[in-house]
Amino acid sequence: MRLFWFVLVALLVGCVPKEASKNAMIKMAVPQLIPKPQSMELSGQVAYVLSEELTVFDEGGFESETEMLSAFFDRPIRKVESPEEADIRFQRSRWSRIPEAYLLNIDSSGVQITAGSNHGAFNAVMTLVQWKKGDHLKHVTIDDEPSFRHRGMLLDCCRHFMEPEFVKRYIDLLARYKMNVLHWHLTEDQGWRVEIDAYPKLTEVGAWRTEKDSSIHGGFYTKEEMRDIVAYAAARHIKVIPEIELPGHSSAAIASYPWLSCTGEQIPVENEWGVFKDIYCAGNDSTIAFLETVLDEVLEIFPSDVIHIGGDEAPKTRWEQCEKCQRRIKEEGLHDEHELQSWMIGHFAEFLDSRGRKLIGWDEILEGGLPEGAMVQSWRGMEGGITAAEMEREVVMSPTSHAYFDYDVRSTDLEEVYSFDPIPESLSADQAKYIIGGECNMWTEHAPQDKVDSKVFPRILAMAEVLWAYPEERNYQEFERRVDREYAALDELGVDYGAATVPFEFASAEPGKVSIVDRVSGLKVSWRTFGEAWQEGREIKIPPGLHEYEVVGYKNGRVYGDTIELNLANHLALGAPTKVINGFSDWYTGGGDKAMTDGFSGSFDFRDGHWQAEQGVDMIYEIDLGESTSISSVQIPVYIYGNAWIFSPEYIDLWSSDDGLNWEKFARIDMPSMSGNVEQRIVVAGKNWDEFTTRYVKVEAKNPGPCPEWHDAAGQPSWVFMSEIVIN
Repeated sequence: MRLFWFVLVALLVGCVPKEASKNAMIKMAVPQLIPKPQSMELSGQVAYVLSEELTVFDEGGFESETEMLSAFFDRPIRKVESPEEADIRFQRSRWSRIPEAYLLNIDSSGVQITAGSNHGAFNAVMTLVQWKKGDHLKHVTIDDEPSFRHRGMLLDCCRHFMEPEFVKRYIDLLARYKMNVLHWHLTEDQGWRVEIDAYPKLTEVGAWRTEKDSSIHGGFYTKEEMRDIVAYAAARHIKVIPEIELPGHSSAAIASYPWLSCTGEQIPVENEWGVFKDIYCAGNDSTIAFLETVLDEVLEIFPSDVIHIGGDEAPKTRWEQCEKCQRRIKEEGLHDEHELQSWMIGHFAEFLDSRGRKLIGWDEILEGGLPEGAMVQSWRGMEGGITAAEMEREVVMSPTSHAYFDYDVRSTDLEEVYSFDPIPESLSADQAKYIIGGECNMWTEHAPQDKVDSKVFPRILAMAEVLWAYPEERNYQEFERRVDREYAALDELGVDYGAATVPFEFASAEPGKVSIVDRVSGLKVSWRTFGEAWQEGREIKIPPGLHEYEVVGYKNGRVYGDTIELNLANHLALGAPTKVINGFSDWYTGGGDKAMTDGFSGSFDFRDGHWQAEQGVDMIYEIDLGESTSISSVQIPVYIYGNAWIFSPEYIDLWSSDDGLNWEKFARIDMPSMSGNVEQRIVVAGKNWDEFTTRYVKVEAKNPGPCPEWHDAAGQPSWVFMSEIVIN
């Protein structure tokens, strides 16, 4: 089939002249393009030089694509009447192919673009924009098409408001790398961003929050601005899918109209991050009518055939205590609150279907039963997507493991994203066809507008290639070389990209010393303890105890990535064998069985790889000091973040033993009460005592039990996070 298309191109634009045949043989080569084309042949020779005034011949009806050439090439264009006069020739193919497919050929006669749709022609133009280096174009023949039809990015404009021009800028960047979906997250606990005529308080009240420093943050998009953004995206063949969250993440709407909730009580627009128990009342007909009205106005603005309704992280606490919700459960013959959520999602699936649209939601909408025709976006791993595909429902994959770009590169770096396979091996070929693509998610709790670039780039380049080319045999080193060449273009585009990976690894060569090992070539390194002078060198000598350090890398005259905050420890139990009695979560291993005595303590980012955690059970460790040792103190960093269900242990008991079999408790560390405090903080649990000798030390951190009644996830199992048991 590809040979057929190459012959077709030759017939359309003429054979390569004899002079070209004297050049090096046309061969397969490493493309300097992202994403990599499906098929590409080139020679190293310049085939054509563009005119200062770009001439274009269009016999395919690609007017919008030809008009955009002026901006892409930064020069005037002139349409001509014959192909012989043209630098660039467009032709519409009469053969049936995937709509986004295209053929691009550059030879001594100029540039030939052949496509069966405007989107295909646009993709060819985007390839040409990347391929062009100055006015000289090298010979190339590209036959290209996408592997997945849904290639998207979620942009959260709720946690931090993004200006309309910034959203347009990201549409341009998505188009450059052949992404075709902007998933626009528009309603949240921390802000409502959509103008709704029927309910003006949503933007008068819900679009603004008072921060803890008493400053006001917020903003919203008028209908005119949203229509303008949708039109801008459509011209670049980007579908804008709006997300209107329900039933959870609805604090801003409830703050505007308290009757939307189960209690009717006035609440503020949230200025904390997390999950909250005040959600839309599923038993209240007025709430259902409100959401129908909102969605009707949203549908007037967004022509997308798919509408995202969220459906994630909706605690059922209020529903359990609500007479209206309990009445709805009884009247509809439902078993519990999970089925009540399914009823609510199903209602809006039918509502959208009646208006010619399809519902998509996060994988929680599977709980209690997936409504007919609903699509699933799988974020809590791949399992939800697998379940939906087995049910023959369309799936968008965006697991936290590969697709959450709000996570630091310590959790998910460029190589990890490039390894992403949206199609799980467990699915059959018939089931796999329901995986229609994937998305990278840019949540913005900790990323205001000026930080988004450094989170998204360069990782989105890997996602773009995975979803377009779906390389089964992946050569990361080759891809990384193309990314390195793309940095110059990103500089020209004003993209403030971040690091591709963590620039350093830290190795403990001997007790009390940590070596800084480069993971990126050409780096200069500086480090310091907080508040002290910067030092150069790649070895840090650590005094006894816990200490905080900053490490910075420099490359090409600029800081490479973020400053790394490093918490290091030097103590008697360093490297000591440790028995983990109750295990630990696969999500938060801290480095495994040796995590609590490896000399590395966790930072304020609980996903940094140094925190070990478990949910719902006590955390118990037995440490072998190797011989009878005098000890007089212990320090244990504990991470607390109530909104993420991470609580302080109820207490920490310390035990000693000479044989590892018979234990005697010698101390208890009392821990602070949460008492309604849900903010992020690190508490160093510590105890001093009169010196005594022992060989074994056992640490037992008591899980505080389910989230308390005052908590928005009351009754759910709580987490405990710990990092490094420092014994001296």
